[in-house]
Amino acid sequence: MVSLPRSYLFVPGDRPERFAKACASGAHAVIVDLEDAVAPERKVAARAALAAWLHPDHPVLVRINAADTAWFREDCAMAGSPGVAGIMLPKAERPSDIEALRDAGAPAVLPLIETAAGFDQARALAGAAGVQRLVFGSIDFQLDLGITGEDDELLAFRSGLVLASRLAGVAAPVDGVSTAIDDPERLAADAARARRIGFGGKLCIHPKQVQGVNAAFSPSEADVRWANRVLDAAGAAGGAAVAVDGKMVDRPVLLRAQAILDEAGLAP
Repeated sequence: MVSLPRSYLFVPGDRPERFAKACASGAHAVIVDLEDAVAPERKVAARAALAAWLHPDHPVLVRINAADTAWFREDCAMAGSPGVAGIMLPKAERPSDIEALRDAGAPAVLPLIETAAGFDQARALAGAAGVQRLVFGSIDFQLDLGITGEDDELLAFRSGLVLASRLAGVAAPVDGVSTAIDDPERLAADAARARRIGFGGKLCIHPKQVQGVNAAFSPSEADVRWANRVLDAAGAAGGAAVAVDGKMVDRPVLLRAQAILDEAGLAP
């Protein structure tokens, strides 16, 4: 069983006929998007459509509109509605906005780091009461900082979010979207990179991406076999020094092996 989502699938808030399909996609979490995916003239109708569909039997996250928009206050009002598992806050920059969402009943908040100011406040945002984890809005972040590349050019910022999350004691952050819908190799590479540097999940913009993201953030069969060998060898050694695959097994290696089995749902 997955303790926290690894895949987060967006679905437009003004397309209620897609909500159930998104929930059946295999994504660990579905985000009904009231922000970027909905045109200004459809914001109110999208919120009403979501409110009519919400039910505890199919909990979803909701990406509301940013705090400096005309829709924020009314979006906040639905934060505590049954069926809302949490709120994704775009353009997050101030802990006070998270507090407002918590006061409105949001069970959890996922601040979306999309601006220079948001990145500068990442540790404070991660440490605010009710925050589950940070999310990297990489595309908007590139736009705000004038960054044209999306690989090495964003490495320092991705690592900064991982560090801020760790220091704040919250779950590993969620990486931004991969825009290539029909390029599974690129998606796999993007997700593998994110996992290597400490991310715990990834945003998806199409159901086609879900399976690849789930696989990338799950332990492989080879990982599980290695973890079992490490723990078996350590147990048989009875506290004596031991090596597996020619490498010494010390406490960090044991903890990593145990974490792999925990992730795979195979903890003894």
